[in-house]
Amino acid sequence: MQRKNYRLILAYDGTRYAGWQKQGNTGNTIQEKLEGLLTRLLGQPIEVAGSGRTDAGVHARAQVCSFKAETAMSDEALLREIRRYLPDDIGAVALQEAEPRFHARLSAREKTYLYRLWTSELPNVFDRKYTWICREPLELSAMRQAAQALCGTHDYTSFTSNRHMKKSAVRTLSSIRLEPGEQELRIWFTGNGFLYHMARILTGTLIEVGKGERRPEDVPAILDALDRRAAGFTAPAQGLTLWEVRYDDEAAAADRGQGRAPGALDG
Repeated sequence: MQRKNYRLILAYDGTRYAGWQKQGNTGNTIQEKLEGLLTRLLGQPIEVAGSGRTDAGVHARAQVCSFKAETAMSDEALLREIRRYLPDDIGAVALQEAEPRFHARLSAREKTYLYRLWTSELPNVFDRKYTWICREPLELSAMRQAAQALCGTHDYTSFTSNRHMKKSAVRTLSSIRLEPGEQELRIWFTGNGFLYHMARILTGTLIEVGKGERRPEDVPAILDALDRRAAGFTAPAQGLTLWEVRYDDEAAAADRGQGRAPGALDG
């Protein structure tokens, strides 16, 4: 049998998991659950690569994964089996055979994260696991100014909790968009890559600007400091969702509805 390269899209509620990446001290990660299932289903060791390493408690609407396997099963049949055995808080959205060189992380070109702030006085019963309550008044105009200053190509060392990072911390944020609603404020982050805790520290910094604890004019100095202590607090994990990952290959077109893969995601 020919060895195939697969592209799998997952949605998951990260509440009870220790993040995406498998770890030596726990088996309770998304990657560990998925690799274990695929290894049992396909009768061979399977290693899965994810587009990014979501933190403990962080959710995903469209985490893209890739793995290689030898199987005679069709894409549709394999997708059905994956869906059958995954726990209820992890869902297989779509599966298709990918180009041999496709890699979920290395081939990714852009990611979008969503952070949801619950700003209403109403009880947050149904969305409490996916939002963070922040009922203090926020100055949106100041937050938008700060967001604009945070965009571009920068060294984001001040916005990561990884103190021993050996690789470059230069990333490009193409946009940070604030979307206020009646009950919540949504903050959308889009960029070519994100460092450990980066989206959550960006959120915490913007909140401090909104509260008047920082000024939008402080952003350049925070970036130049290259020091985690210069930026704001790390916003709680439950408000963050990996929303979308985009690629330059034909697989991206499938997500947008052109040549749709089995079970493909709409929107």
